[in-house]
Parts: sequence; C-alpha cells; structure tokens
Amino acid sequence: MCHALLPSQPLPNDVFQASKTKAILALLQGCNSLIKLKKIHAHVITNGLQNQPAISNKLLNFCAVSVSGCLAYAQLLFHHHIQNPQTQDWNSMIRGFSQSPSPLQAIFYYNHMLSSASDSCPDTFTFSFVLKACEKVKAQTKCKEVHGAMVRYGYENDVVVCTNLIRSYACNGSIDTAQRVFDNMPERDLVSWNSMISCYSQKGLHHEALRTYNLMRKENVGLDGFTLVGLLSSCAHLGALNTGVTVHRIAREKGLVGNVYVGNALIDMYAKCGNLDSALSVFERMQNRDVFTWNSMIVGYGVHGRGDESISFFGQMLMAGVQPNSITFLGLLCGCSHQGLVEKGVEYFNVMSSKFNIKPGIKHYGCLVDLFGRAGMLERALQVIKTSRAQDDPVLWRTLLGSCKIHKNVEMGEIAMRNLIQLGSSNAGDYVLLATIYFREKDADGVARMRKLIKTQGVKTTPGWSWIEVGDQVHKFVVDDKSHPDANEIYQKLRIVVHQAALHGYVQEGSLITVSEFTSTDTDCLETSSSCHSEKLAIAFGLARTPEGTSLRIVKNLRVCRDCHSFTKFVSQAFNREIVVRDRVRFHHFKGGLCSCKDYW
Repeated sequence: MCHALLPSQPLPNDVFQASKTKAILALLQGCNSLIKLKKIHAHVITNGLQNQPAISNKLLNFCAVSVSGCLAYAQLLFHHHIQNPQTQDWNSMIRGFSQSPSPLQAIFYYNHMLSSASDSCPDTFTFSFVLKACEKVKAQTKCKEVHGAMVRYGYENDVVVCTNLIRSYACNGSIDTAQRVFDNMPERDLVSWNSMISCYSQKGLHHEALRTYNLMRKENVGLDGFTLVGLLSSCAHLGALNTGVTVHRIAREKGLVGNVYVGNALIDMYAKCGNLDSALSVFERMQNRDVFTWNSMIVGYGVHGRGDESISFFGQMLMAGVQPNSITFLGLLCGCSHQGLVEKGVEYFNVMSSKFNIKPGIKHYGCLVDLFGRAGMLERALQVIKTSRAQDDPVLWRTLLGSCKIHKNVEMGEIAMRNLIQLGSSNAGDYVLLATIYFREKDADGVARMRKLIKTQGVKTTPGWSWIEVGDQVHKFVVDDKSHPDANEIYQKLRIVVHQAALHGYVQEGSLITVSEFTSTDTDCLETSSSCHSEKLAIAFGLARTPEGTSLRIVKNLRVCRDCHSFTKFVSQAFNREIVVRDRVRFHHFKGGLCSCKDYW
C-alpha cells in the first residue's frame, strides 16, 4: 500500500502546541503597538497558551519596557496571568518602573521579589535596574541595602552591577563610597571608567575627574565619546583650556569630532574657557547641530557680554528651523543685560511666552531684574519682582541688591535686604553689599548695623578663590594665600606687578568692608579691596610662569571687585598681556588697559 495515499494523520498535541507557541512568539517579535499586543494576548488565552513561560515573559516584557507598552497592563499580566514569576518576569517589572516617572515602584517590586516564596533570585539585571531606581529617587539607605544583597548573592565583583552601584552612590551624595567601590573592582571596563569620570564631573569635583582620566590612560583602557564629554565638561568648569585643547586633539585623532555630543561639549568648553573664536570654529565645522549646539553659542556670547552676536545666532537658529527652549532665552537675556540692550531684552522676555509658548522661570525673571538693575532702572526691576510669581525667591532680591550697590541706592538696597531677611535667606555677602553701599554714602550708622547683624546671626561666608591654568596644571589661590609651594616667589612678583601697574596709572582703592571685620574669621572672608586678592595672586603667578605675550585665563567664584578690575586693566597694559577673567557673573577680556565689559558689569 502506498503511504502517500493514506489520509494525513493529526499532529501529536505537544507538537501542535509547540507550533502555536512558535507562531505566537513570531507575532510578538514583530509587534509594535499595544493594540496589536492585546489582540495577540487574546489569541494566547483562547488557545490556552497563557501559562507558556516564553510567551508570558514576552508579553510582559513588551508591556513593561517597550515605548509602545503600558505599565498598568504589565501589572495586570504580572499579578493575574503569571502564576509563578521567574527572575526574567521580576526584571521586566523592575526595569520598566526604574525607567518610568514612578521609579519607587521598581524598589517595591525588588522588595517583593526577595520576600516572595518563589525560587527566583536576583541577577545582574535585577541589581542594575533597582540601582537605577535608587539613583533616581535618591534612596541612599536602599542603595546600601542593595549593596549588601549583591555581596550575599555573589555579585560584588560583577563589573556591570558595580558600575551601576558607583552611579547610584554618587547620585546619592556618597562619592567617597563610589570611589571605594571603583577602587575595589578587580576588573574595570571603559564604561566603569566613564562612570567615575562622569560622577566626579557632575558633582563638581573636576580635578578628580581629570586625575581619574590620567589613571585611565595608564591602564590603556581606551576612550569613547562619553569619556570626552565628561572630560570636556570638567575642563570647561575649571577653565583648563590647555587640557581642553589636548582633549580636542584626541577627539580628532579618534574620529569623534563628528559626534554631536562631543561637538557640543567642545563648543561649551571653548566658550567657558574664554576662547569664542575656537568655539565658533567648532560650530562651523559641525554638520549636525541640535538645540544644544545653538544654545552653547548663544549662551557663550551672552556671558561674554556680546549680546549682539547672541541675537544674530538666535536669528540663524530660527532660520535653520531649530526651535528654541528656555536655555536659549537665558542666553539672550544674559547677553542683553551685559551689553545694556534693555528694550531688546524686554522684547525677548515677552516673545518667549507669546510666540514660543515657553513659560519664564525664576532664572528668566532674575535676568530681567538684572537687565533693569544694571541699567539703573531700579523701580522697574522692583516692579518685575513684585509682579512675578517668584517674589519669594531670594535670587531676585539678591540681584536687585547687587544693582543697588552699582548705583549706590541706599533706599532700594534696604528694601531688597529687608525682603531677604524676611525670607530667612540673607547671607554674609548680602550684608557686605549693603554695608558697602552705606560706606560709599558715608553712613557709619548703617555700616555698624550690618556689623551687628552679621555678628548676632553668625552668618557663614563663602571663601573667595581663583584658578589659573599654567601648562596642563590648574593652580588654586584664595585671599592672602600662603599655602602655595612658591608663595614667597609669588608675593615678590606681585609687588613688582603692583609697582608696574601703578606706573601706568593704577591707584589701589581704599579698603571698604570685609566680613573678617565682622567675624574675625580669616578663613571665612569674602574678598574686598586687598592687595592679596586671589585673582591678583593668580595673575602674579601666571606672569612669573608663562612666556611674554601668553594670555592668562583666570576663573573665580565671586564677582570681581572694583579694585581688582582696575588693577587687571593696568596690568594688561603694563605687561602687554591679554587677561581673561571669568567671574561668577560674566567674562572680562582685559587688553591694552581696557576691558571688554567697558566698565559695565
């Protein structure tokens, strides 16, 4: 009998089920919407396949992790359709919530996983996802608890888990613990090194970020775009132009300059190091530009006091079809404020909401107050504060107080100070500002009141410091600093510099008000008129250690005082040097006895 003529035999049940399972998995592989997924899910139920682990996990993973998924539907599946969740199922829920606006739920699922009666155990993915959630919700105690679980389950040397642990500790403020985890890792890959550099950079520990890179280089780990972005960010904050130029060269050698993130970081670095020409050169060579690229140029020109160029770039940005954001308008308002373009600044403040539907934030109102305040329009500045939704924010009142110092307005200064005290936000700098206004108006009683207030309230102060890069090293100085190894040489050079500046017309301003007068705490003093201000020491050191004609670039954490501003102008003339100073507010480019701010700062 010929077998080909026999009727076809039905497939065995297990083969049939396997065939249907394979078909369902193929459908899930191509699924790209929640509507399709629900239809597939219905098909799974009608065919009795809901207990197939491969299918249930695929369904759950799509709902929890996919951009087209739905965490609520994932919860429905997890709690009502999966009878004995395995590690993969728990991981899908923990991962989904760790990436969601509700990361705390990820921690709840992790806790439930460990306390459940199932035999599922956490793995590399479990720990990585829950640590991401700890990072987002700032759960430091939970981070430590997860660290303990890692040790118990044998993952203390897992490079992926340890890298996520480093990030979580750092974001929870435990950078020292993050460093210890990093140091104790038996194996560290490129991602681990990048994470450590990024953590230092984000926490403002920029010297440590650059030091970590030097260690990384010795271990021949290599680098990528993430490494460069972290390093350039630290160079930008330190004003370490020479190091930044070296990183730029490495980026070219590695073919990473075309990376838009690296390009943006280069522009930001050059702008914050005071080299706008190089920033513009990078910008012009970039083939792909996003809103951050344009913002870096607009903000860069703004803080350099070149409002016209900021406005020009804004026009080009719109012509290129790039939509501005809130940072764009901060750059524009900053540029208008530093250049005295009051009406233009008001125009941009208004159009950001009326035309671009961007709600002004506290920083935008602060820029508007500064815009009016610098221009001497103090009543309008006060009106902005009173009509804003942020009149309880101390930044606005402090900005007004600074403007009152510029224009020696005692009455308005007292209004600003009164509001700062009422908000409980006054600090030593505020008292010094108002005391200086009183001093210049020869109001001895006002100065005495400020002295009494700062003594009775025990207000802490911010020490003034300046950085200068010489070669590939960044040197830090504080007021009356004697800690530098070459302190004797620096002070000797400073005496020569002061003498040469005086021959060109520099006259040191008389001593005004110091916090040390109030507190008698030398280490907690704000800089005022003193021959040994931190930037004067930095300038003397720079002149002593660099060839003639070399530009000096200085970063300081406080606003440059009037005496140091005058001193630096005359030094630039006496020694034929360009001196670029980045203070808390803006850039000053000193050359030939003049400053780019035109004494409007």
